[in-house]
Amino acid sequence: MKKVVSVSLGASDQDFEFVAPFMGKQITVQRVGTNGSTDKAVKLLKHWEAHADALGLGVVKDCYTVGARRFIEKDSIRMKSVVKRIPVTTGGRLNDILQEWALRHAQVKLGNYFNNARVLFFSGMTNYKLAQCMAEYTQNLQFADPLLQLGVPKLLTSLSALELYASGSHYVSDWALPSVMSSGPVKEWTRFVLRKAMQKATVIVAPVHELDDFTAEELAGKTIITSSVNDERLVQFKDKGVYLVIDGSLNLNEHVLGPNILDAMILAATGKEPQDLLEDDYLEIITDLQMEPRIIYPDGFKRINRFAFVIHPLSQEYFKKVKPVELLSHVSPPMFMNSLEKAMAYAPPFVYSKVTGIKSPTGVETEGWLISVGGTPKEIMAHSPEFTYRRLLAAADMAKRLGAQIMGLGAFTKVVGDAGLTVAKRAPLPITTGNSYSASGALWAAHDAMLRLGLLPATEKGKKVHFKAMVVGATGAIGSVCARLLAMVAEEVYLVSPETAKLLSLKESILKDTPSAKLFLSAHADKDIADMDMIVTATSGAGKKVLDIMKVKPGCVITDVARPLDLPASEVAKRPDVLVIESGEILLPGDVQMKNIGLPKNVAYACLAETIVLALEGRFENFTVGRGIEWEKVREIYRLGLKHGMKLAAISGVNGVFSNADIAHVRKLALAARAKQAAPAKTAVKKATASKKVVPAKAAVTAKRVAAPRKKAVA
Repeated sequence: MKKVVSVSLGASDQDFEFVAPFMGKQITVQRVGTNGSTDKAVKLLKHWEAHADALGLGVVKDCYTVGARRFIEKDSIRMKSVVKRIPVTTGGRLNDILQEWALRHAQVKLGNYFNNARVLFFSGMTNYKLAQCMAEYTQNLQFADPLLQLGVPKLLTSLSALELYASGSHYVSDWALPSVMSSGPVKEWTRFVLRKAMQKATVIVAPVHELDDFTAEELAGKTIITSSVNDERLVQFKDKGVYLVIDGSLNLNEHVLGPNILDAMILAATGKEPQDLLEDDYLEIITDLQMEPRIIYPDGFKRINRFAFVIHPLSQEYFKKVKPVELLSHVSPPMFMNSLEKAMAYAPPFVYSKVTGIKSPTGVETEGWLISVGGTPKEIMAHSPEFTYRRLLAAADMAKRLGAQIMGLGAFTKVVGDAGLTVAKRAPLPITTGNSYSASGALWAAHDAMLRLGLLPATEKGKKVHFKAMVVGATGAIGSVCARLLAMVAEEVYLVSPETAKLLSLKESILKDTPSAKLFLSAHADKDIADMDMIVTATSGAGKKVLDIMKVKPGCVITDVARPLDLPASEVAKRPDVLVIESGEILLPGDVQMKNIGLPKNVAYACLAETIVLALEGRFENFTVGRGIEWEKVREIYRLGLKHGMKLAAISGVNGVFSNADIAHVRKLALAARAKQAAPAKTAVKKATASKKVVPAKAAVTAKRVAAPRKKAVA
């Protein structure tokens, strides 16, 4: 029987001993902790050299490489050097393999888990290979080496900075005075800086024993990458709110084996020296043992993905919500607000609100940031697209630093230039405009509104619904998709746009997919507007009048998806018998916490909801960009929205949410208006009928005979 002993600088209360079959051999495994005493470790190594077949040394690696430099740990080498007769290992090479494998395994199994994560390494130098691997998924890396080695209150923020630090750190460490670094003020300041860094991170890479002294304040909601996490520490992590632990260590006989123990067991079983073990040997052994990295949720499945969304003020009125500006707006001339509007267009982006509390029925959560750029639609349209691109890219850089994994564009930021294509190419994270869900939400809301009004005739199963629909701005991104979807369900669809060539092309494209569609084209909405049961306005007219609401049919449902709105409150007020809704806002799952964006609690604009749905799904990709929208994506985002608990919010208009009583009132007024319109027509028919003389059949024949000779004579 083989004997393996691990001498660890860790706590002695973690000691264990067991016997188990391993690689065809019976092996006795024993761990002995020294509570941080290197002198005791040396004595134990000398003692067990005569009684074991291989020794593991549970300390930091004996050597590691950072960039082009190779580092030797003097204490490890000194302790290893006392053992002459049998193999001794720190398991450094095996630890690098297992930890990198664990990271890549989690990235694949959990789906883009580390994309743009904020990762804090307690030591980047001893985990350099792991840091290189992590850099494939995120650039948000921080290394606490100068803080923990030298007491310098500075974190390194890139691999290149780590390599530069490593090239000179061994000189500086010789100057450092351990007594000063471990003294009260320096130690407390170092701990304070580290705690703040931990609170901001989403992933922490550290030896498991170095996390013992930290609390839920630093560890709640975190992902921990470490090794040798036993059941006792898992309970501690659960109590501290840790979401996920990723551990490459092997669990054998209910004991978690650190890399040094596993490596020593391999040496004992094979009879090889550490330098004789090759990477191919490790690959074969890991495969034969059917090992798999441990992905552990201490308190059940939990996952938080992250998003950002760009907003901007829609008019000067939004600036007045800021207290100083509100006061000045009452006493200053209009020129002041005009100047402020121009100046704010040049303002750098800033975080308007943190968004938390969104939780899918699947258990996945998401949090995010609303990032504001200062330009109103008027200012955005007054500048070149490149002007807005620069501000959106600055917002994307901010979103990346915050740890967002996808960013959405809201309101006018998604229609500028090429509608997000350039931003998506140049941004450091995926981009979506949200137009797919905007189109879906618009028709979702319109359909719900028409059902609640109850003014349409009954429809036979499998037949198209008996209503006429119009899309104003049909050649735009959202309008074209609305037109495609309406063509599948409505009897007649009227497509309106001043871009006549695009209208002809759109008609051809729709008929290719839906040959039975009845489509009518026009450059002006008012031509056919009086017969419409539903109207979708999806223009980018920046507040220009696009239709005459006074010509609209009573009981018509108008869905205004344009931002700014095509129909301001003053226009809507003229027709209380028409239901005007502001697109399809989405009710988010969970208890959403964010600043006011002009909607009820838990309600978001559809373009924002698309960003949230993609974040919940872990789809960190350019989803909806450009002016063309794939209606397959419209269906997909609708399906994903339902999966993650999205619902159509209460239908809202320019004056807030429509209650059932409000909709019943609109229906009542619409029926009265229709009856009033029908009354003159009936009266006219009666008058026309009464004015006609009814001639008996016999008299008519006589008259014909009398008239015939006269007609002939005249001829």
